Amino acid sequence: MPNPQNYAEPDLSPEAVLARATAARGDIFPEWKTLVYASPKTYHLINQTVSYLHQYHGQQARAGQLSVQMRELIAIPALCSKGDLRHAPNHIRRMYREGLTNKALFEGAAAFASVVGWASLTVVSLAIEQANSADYPFGKLPPGGEPKTLKPFPEMVLGRARVDGAASDSLADSEDWRYAAMIDAELVKRASAFIDHCTGADDSSEHILGPGPRALIAIAALCMRGEVDLAAIEIRRAYDYGMTRRQVLEAICCVVPMSGMVSATLGLRAMRRVDGL
Repeated sequence: MPNPQNYAEPDLSPEAVLARATAARGDIFPEWKTLVYASPKTYHLINQTVSYLHQYHGQQARAGQLSVQMRELIAIPALCSKGDLRHAPNHIRRMYREGLTNKALFEGAAAFASVVGWASLTVVSLAIEQANSADYPFGKLPPGGEPKTLKPFPEMVLGRARVDGAASDSLADSEDWRYAAMIDAELVKRASAFIDHCTGADDSSEHILGPGPRALIAIAALCMRGEVDLAAIEIRRAYDYGMTRRQVLEAICCVVPMSGMVSATLGLRAMRRVDGL
């Protein structure tokens, strides 16, 4: 059976595979070269897929709906949640080249932390330190490091208003946490203040990202953790803020390199559940 046009196999010699990967990504981590020389087709398929998911060079013309910036605001917290301080700084340097600031990153990381825990934010801080260190050898740090001003990107204006009749966003208003309030109201007050801040439910005008894009980030984190039921709830919330199915799927797939295609499968299962399929 012939391959689909987009997956036609080019030259699969190790040298050719490395040349294409370097052209797409700008550089390549040396440990990947061992794989390339042992199994060039494996790396070719990895690079072909991740270049599409993260919109590396030559992939931007595809029909994707999420910006490169938004994809990094998902990928970097995902890497940091796994303690990956080798690859995360490289992504941060790419983020800087795309005009994102540390404040934008921490907003994305906070949305991710609403699922995986706030300890992950300290790993983000460490990754930023490494990205700005002259000793970190991968990726190009733009002159001056972090941009002085944030370059606008599409998701900054998306998902800030809910559709009419949507349920309350606050953690305190969820069924489980209303139950918790009967046991420890102070716990709910404090937990809700943190989570509502992370998810954008506090409706702060200072946020770079509104609740809709933050929901996309939380969905990706939930799929990494295998939480289909909770992901379905968050998908409904994303739809309430006008996010599309394509945006939800692209957000989920941003974490595939860190957690496997199973994360996408679980995300699709949650999406189908919301659609009643």
